[in-house]
This record gives sequence, C-alpha cells and structure tokens, in this order.
Amino acid sequence: MDIVTATQGFSAIGSEPRMEVLQTLVKAGENGLLVGDIQQRTGIPASTLAHHLKFLASAGLVRADKKGRTITNRANFDHLKDLAAFILEECCADVETTND
Repeated sequence: MDIVTATQGFSAIGSEPRMEVLQTLVKAGENGLLVGDIQQRTGIPASTLAHHLKFLASAGLVRADKKGRTITNRANFDHLKDLAAFILEECCADVETTND
C-alpha cells in the first residue's frame, strides 16, 4: 500500500460517525448489513448515512454489493488489514538493539 492510499483510508475514518459505521460493518462480518440495519444500529439519519457510506466506499473501506434492488454494505476486510499493516510495517525500525 502506498502513502496516498493509506492517507485516503485514514482520512475516511477520521470522523466519529464514519468510524461508527465502519465498526458496525466490521461487527457484522462478511454478511454485511442493509442501510436500514446500519441506521437502526447507529441512529444516523438515512441521508447522512448515505454520505458516510459513499465516503467510506470511495476510500475502499466499504463495499456496496447490489443484488436486485437490495444493497448490502460490507467492510472491505482485505483493505482494512492492509491499512493496519501499513501503519505498523516499520514499527520499532529506529530502535537500536544492543548486544549484551
């Protein structure tokens, strides 16, 4: 993952409502949730929720899978794992090791 993609991902979860939506979808697992279910669990109004889902989807954190007239929103677990790995990939790289 490059720094631009990582920045977009972290920016997308940079608000409390979007973080709440993302956490709700993560809790739902691969089954995902319909917009009404997300709205019921978060209390976010439908129009605002649509905006947050679009923002999360544009950063690749959420997938909206359409089947007929039904749209199921799912967390993009692969992208979330890559994002977490990005922030940790150089963990402790500057820590000096000492040989006793």
